[in-house]
Amino acid sequence: MKQFCQLIRAIDESNRTTDKLAALKCYFVDAPPEDAAWALYFLTGRRLKRAVRTGQLREWISEIGGVPLWLVEECYDHVGDLAETLALLHPGPETAASGKPQRDGDVPALHRLVEEFLLPLPKAEDSEKRSMLESVWGMLDSRERLVWNKLITGGWRIGVARTLVTRALAEVHNIDPAVMAHRLLDPWEPNAESYRRITSRESSGNPSPAQPYPFFLATPLETSAEELGSVGEWCAEWKWDGIRAQLIRRLGRSLLWSRGEEFITHSFPEIEMESMGLPDGTVLDGEILAWDYEESLPKPFDHLQQRLNRKTVSRRLQEKIPVLFLAYDILEHGSKDIREWPLHSRIERLNEVVPDLTAPGHLRRSPQIDGASWADLAAIRKSSRERKVEGLMLKRLSSPYRVGRPRGDWFKWKIDPWTADMVLLYAQRGHGRRASLFTDYTFGVHDGDRIVTVAKAYSGLTDSEIGRIDQWIKANTVKRHGPIHEVPPAVVFEIAFEGIRYSSRHKSGIALRFPRISRIRDDKTVELADSLDSLKKLIDGPGLD
Repeated sequence: MKQFCQLIRAIDESNRTTDKLAALKCYFVDAPPEDAAWALYFLTGRRLKRAVRTGQLREWISEIGGVPLWLVEECYDHVGDLAETLALLHPGPETAASGKPQRDGDVPALHRLVEEFLLPLPKAEDSEKRSMLESVWGMLDSRERLVWNKLITGGWRIGVARTLVTRALAEVHNIDPAVMAHRLLDPWEPNAESYRRITSRESSGNPSPAQPYPFFLATPLETSAEELGSVGEWCAEWKWDGIRAQLIRRLGRSLLWSRGEEFITHSFPEIEMESMGLPDGTVLDGEILAWDYEESLPKPFDHLQQRLNRKTVSRRLQEKIPVLFLAYDILEHGSKDIREWPLHSRIERLNEVVPDLTAPGHLRRSPQIDGASWADLAAIRKSSRERKVEGLMLKRLSSPYRVGRPRGDWFKWKIDPWTADMVLLYAQRGHGRRASLFTDYTFGVHDGDRIVTVAKAYSGLTDSEIGRIDQWIKANTVKRHGPIHEVPPAVVFEIAFEGIRYSSRHKSGIALRFPRISRIRDDKTVELADSLDSLKKLIDGPGLD
């Protein structure tokens, strides 16, 4: 546990990728397999189901620390993170005459803490849960308690990318990172045997028939397209706004995996049924979309969300929200991994396997966009909103299918977002390093003689701007609603967003897609902020629902 806590601390205290990589490699070199397996489990984003209610944790820490419950709530409001609040309020081990903390016992290894204390919690009675937690808290110092509390609450935000963890593990064990990434997608249990298999250079490497490949992700195009070289070296496609997924056809079975490594076959039975016509040993990369078959255009993303997380999808829902899998790459053909083939060769195979978009059905090929020059593609890109897409994808025709988000071969050339001037109405403290700062904001626009809330955003400001706004909020709070602070309508922000639609779930009647802060509008008064009517005109304009 000590090694794992030191690793988390090292990751948290640096923003440099090289530092984080070095800390990860150091841990995986030294940690025993049974501990490294659990560390890998948590570092790659897997979580255990929460076994203790947060209300119970507050009550228990109140009694253990001799702190009134109302003060626990106040502390939580200020800190903004329950695990950290619990760690700070715990009185800690008593101090001996030597001046050093006296623990209740030696700190157990990570795997012992998880397997002997954390895993049994869900089936334990409340009194037993408290006894087990008190026992562990007594063994740990404040930093160790924080990590342990993160495991208990599930509020785990580790500042390290999965690809970096994969790279560290691959370098330690001298295994190709792409091979390591593929192994980690195969179902595995957090134990020493699985860890040895994952890191073994002698591993057979034969994936499970249900195993997808690691996804290749595009980077935003931050330069002019002309700087990419000759347009003839690139393939242009629409950037669809759906669910990125791989469709696997192996051993007579069809499976759908999302980019988030979720098994979603049951949500789209019509795609599963139609994929049975694919040749065995085929893996397609593509996008699942809610589709308007009459207009041959995608429907808004929120339609698609209604199909997710359902054990069964009724025929009525299939008819109400029809879907389409648009394939734009083929990763396996004839049971052979062809990811190293250049894209133009993979496209040739894809064209042989999947019909184009003009054919009927739920499994079709994403069309390529012809442009004789970058100027042609730029002009076509301007029609993105009318086509209900997010812009263009640019892919180098000579590129293999890589792992993660390497720069240089795949770019997303998105359309510029909409912007609107909105008024700050409410604020809440952030999490982690920003737990003491107000960083989560709620914004509104004019609706007649009142201001109605329309969006929440927490990204886009510099540290100095956050500090300035934080001071203003603390000095101007007029009312509190639990952790939420209400402020007078006085500061205007420019908010950027990707999409907008009518929504009965929001009091304003609209919902924004991916709102984020563009800038503070010191040059504008509240009276000059936008109105609800002006936002609705965007929805009613051409090319939008």
